[in-house]
Amino acid sequence: MLLLLLAALVGCQCSAFLQPQPLTSRIRSRYSCRRCTITITMGMEVKIRMVGRKGGGEKWLDAAYSTYETRLRSSNLSVTTQYHKNDVELIKGTEADESKNHKVVLLDPMGKMFTSEAFSDNVYNWLEEGGSRLTFVIGGAEGLPEDLKRGRSKISLGMMTFTHQFARVMLIEQIYRASEIRKGSGYHK
Repeated sequence: MLLLLLAALVGCQCSAFLQPQPLTSRIRSRYSCRRCTITITMGMEVKIRMVGRKGGGEKWLDAAYSTYETRLRSSNLSVTTQYHKNDVELIKGTEADESKNHKVVLLDPMGKMFTSEAFSDNVYNWLEEGGSRLTFVIGGAEGLPEDLKRGRSKISLGMMTFTHQFARVMLIEQIYRASEIRKGSGYHK
């Protein structure tokens, strides 16, 4: 039934003969019939929620973040940052994402540490769990509120302490690296 609806939306006249075709990316789908091939690409969205204000960090950190944000555009993966004034707003925003079934992952020093390869696998698994929507949450100077920590997935960028602005840059670099690992490019050696 879904294939018939899909065929009608894209104008395939052979809708009864659409067959799924394998692709390397799990987020893309390709269907073919006797006369045509239909490729559907679903945009993936990653949101970084954090306490702070835009432009409140060092200029070089913003430049580094922008570099990876630009590089990610070609990978069908958009990354945005949502700033919150305080922990209360951070909790509300996170809960709003969860209510939309987005996968939420917290950055916490006590979270699980991953290799870049394992992080890449997890990012794409989390995107599948969240319907192509994933939210990472970074706490402010005081860390994450305790109310937010309960019952949610947590990861750690390492045992050292980083500013939340620097953690944001490290996170987007690892998201970019995850996309390059998935592509099989030479970026990750």
